[in-house]
Amino acid sequence: MAHDVYETFPKHAAAPSHRPVSPAESGEAGKTGDVVIVTDCAGDDTQLKAMIDRFRAVLKHKSRIVNISGYPFQGGCLGCFHCAVSGKCVYKDVLDDFLRNEIQAADAIVYAFSIKDHSMGSIFKMYDDRQFCNGHRTVTMGKPTGYLVSGNYPEEPNLQMIIEGRSEVGGNFLAGVACDEIDPDAEIDRLAARLDYAISHRYIQPRNFYGVGGMKIFRDLIWLMRGMMKADHRFYKKHGLYDFPQKQKGTVLKMYLVGALIASPRLKAKIGNKLFEGMIAPYRKVVEK
Repeated sequence: MAHDVYETFPKHAAAPSHRPVSPAESGEAGKTGDVVIVTDCAGDDTQLKAMIDRFRAVLKHKSRIVNISGYPFQGGCLGCFHCAVSGKCVYKDVLDDFLRNEIQAADAIVYAFSIKDHSMGSIFKMYDDRQFCNGHRTVTMGKPTGYLVSGNYPEEPNLQMIIEGRSEVGGNFLAGVACDEIDPDAEIDRLAARLDYAISHRYIQPRNFYGVGGMKIFRDLIWLMRGMMKADHRFYKKHGLYDFPQKQKGTVLKMYLVGALIASPRLKAKIGNKLFEGMIAPYRKVVEK
């Protein structure tokens, strides 16, 4: 009986197969733009390095590597809120300036890492935590992003959710996640092509539940805490992110009127299905065309 119970628990992710990555000829002539590849690639991580090299070779835009494993971090985020007003971090390692000048200024950002303990690893954890100097501001919105992942990414649902949610809330088109589990050459080439298209056409994809829901949570939070999070408040006002429903006073009054009408059994019986016909009328025009 006990054996049957234990069999119901989810199994551990299988060890990655690490399919070999084929080198590609690199032609830098004619390339323009600026794509930054943020990685913690260690000197002996030949697999991840091969993925990065192929991606840079097939990418039609200029690229550069920022290896955060060598960055002189003075520590992790302290949660001190020193940056809430000015956007400046209390640490003196100037990571806030480095982020804005060397990474966030690029046309697109690609992250490259090997999966460690079902995550991006400790160095990326510190790097992500220290980005709280950006507060809740979507400072890279509109810039496409992508990932090069060495490891069994298809078996990491939590990591998949984090990557998708981060892109959606940040307003970044996720051009793709290329891993080395099945066919790394094809996945890397596909990521490069999609990123090229997104940069060239300034492609912005409509947000899904993560993007819409996440920004509503942040919007409400900053509105309540605007007296303290002044840098966030200025950003949200400038970009029109305070899109509260109660600001649409005309629509609110109309809804009160409709609510009063349908609250009356006599009027409701007289209206019948006309209310619902009116609701779908705009969509019917589109479908009929």
